[in-house]
Amino acid sequence: MNTGFRSQCVPNYRVLTEDQIKEIHLATLEILETVGIRILDGDGLQLLKDAGCRVKKDNILLIPNWLVEECILSAPSRITVYNRKGDEAMHLEGNKVHFGLGTDLIHTYDLKTGELRPSRLQDVVNAARTADHLEEIDFIASFALPQDVPTNLMYVQCFKAMLENSIKPIFFTAAGKEDLSVILEMAAAVSGGDDPLREKPFLIHYSEPTSPLSHSRGAVRKLFLCADKGIPVNYTPALLSGATGPVTLAGAITVANAEALSGIVLHQLRAKGAPIISGFVATTMDMLTSIAVYGGPDFRLTHSACADLYHYYGIPMWGTAGASDAHCFDQQVAMEAAISILMAALDGANLVHDIGYFGQGLIGSPATIVMGSEIISYVKRIIRGFDMSRERMGMDVIQQVGPGGNFLLREQTRRLHRQEHWRPKYMNRDHPDMWKEKGSKNYGEIVTQKAIEILETHRPEPLPENIRLTIDEIVKKAEISLADIKFVV
Repeated sequence: MNTGFRSQCVPNYRVLTEDQIKEIHLATLEILETVGIRILDGDGLQLLKDAGCRVKKDNILLIPNWLVEECILSAPSRITVYNRKGDEAMHLEGNKVHFGLGTDLIHTYDLKTGELRPSRLQDVVNAARTADHLEEIDFIASFALPQDVPTNLMYVQCFKAMLENSIKPIFFTAAGKEDLSVILEMAAAVSGGDDPLREKPFLIHYSEPTSPLSHSRGAVRKLFLCADKGIPVNYTPALLSGATGPVTLAGAITVANAEALSGIVLHQLRAKGAPIISGFVATTMDMLTSIAVYGGPDFRLTHSACADLYHYYGIPMWGTAGASDAHCFDQQVAMEAAISILMAALDGANLVHDIGYFGQGLIGSPATIVMGSEIISYVKRIIRGFDMSRERMGMDVIQQVGPGGNFLLREQTRRLHRQEHWRPKYMNRDHPDMWKEKGSKNYGEIVTQKAIEILETHRPEPLPENIRLTIDEIVKKAEISLADIKFVV
């Protein structure tokens, strides 16, 4: 008996060694302790001063390394997120990977006309309903940023649309503390109050510091509100290497990590043990076109380094994948989406958003969500690996069949083929003649038709009528209360 033999064979990948992780961590602490962080919120400034941070100049504070490491330790290492009905849906911990949509795309391809047009509130509804149907999509987000809704109500109306069209966890944005408060009131109405929502959160707020090394007043106020309410917050910088951060990947990673860890310090000082998802994006600026690159290999390397760092810290981390820089649903979209989803899964990122994005985070289509779901299914089969036990090797079956035999009719084949062999839902595996008989459709046409079919036939579980009426009333009040608010973001 080989007692040291592990029968399960799974892919294993990391980009940083233990020594390299520690080197980045020490460099990050040096930045926080000597360069400092700019805080543009009075409460945030005072909180850091009271905790022992030294003022370098005006609103720039130096954070001592011991305080950073204390706050890393106080942040929870696991966060359970529920669905709208209170059932466990996602466990953000370790290397568990969950995939979902992103937010705020200002353009949408119309499924039926093929027109690229400004996004509408109906596009938020369509994305939620499509993702609600697709089992590989673990959480929803607005996907679209509706241009047919008053600016101050955009995020409130998006959240209402998501509540009404999916039971899955909601990843959402807000312009400021004012509309975030309205959204949390809506969520509490669904859960039965603030305490039940804190106990079983079904939503995650997404907010960002400002690169380089700054926290705006609006971002800090939203961060503190989530901390006070015990609502999971995804507070992660989106640094642009070569523009808002160093051009070298190592430098960009280190500065972005300083931004992320300083956010953890603010959050944990406000409410020790409150749930936070951290990490960073350190993508590159294309020096020829000045765009933020979503599909490049440099982005994937910094993402992998981020995953290694936050697994080391033991803090749930976000990720991004399923996105492309192409402006139409073409081969580039498929290539970049597939590579990024595979890499994010190998990284072990816990909360991976942006499935279905293209056009550098400006364009979306429900068809690309359908494609993304199949790529996720494909990648999950790779990540699962395979069993090398003697039973799975089938030595007895091999001996029975022998040279020149046939395995097709063996009981083992009938029993295990669905477990061992992945089958697609939409990809082509027909004989060329059969493919022609079915209309010679390409993959884009097939998933577009599937998205149309989902929207025509899928009926998400509705909110209870009394809760729906309460939500309507909250939104009506928000139309008045937010009418004259000028958001500080």
